[in-house]
Amino acid sequence: MIATTDPLTAARAAALFVSGLPTTKQPSRTEVEAAIRHALRARGGTRGCAADMAATYGDYPELAAPRMRWARRTIENLYHRQLRPDTQTATRPVDPNRGATPRGVALAA
Repeated sequence: MIATTDPLTAARAAALFVSGLPTTKQPSRTEVEAAIRHALRARGGTRGCAADMAATYGDYPELAAPRMRWARRTIENLYHRQLRPDTQTATRPVDPNRGATPRGVALAA
């Protein structure tokens, strides 16, 4: 299964990855946003962050995996919580029992 990431989440995670925040800490939203802003400014944007990631860990990506998992998890926890209710809104009411048949009950022909 291939998981896709929206570009904004990927950019935020890359910037957080190259920031100086330690992975041993669960940073606050304010700390994450400040670290992202600083990383983007210091590296000239998202491409600079991606280039620094590649330059630092390009030959040894297995060393980067734990930090990227932390960065992705941190970004998803901070930013996607606020988006979930809107993304799950249905355009019409959904009947949870629609198409369901109780166990042991045969449908009439």
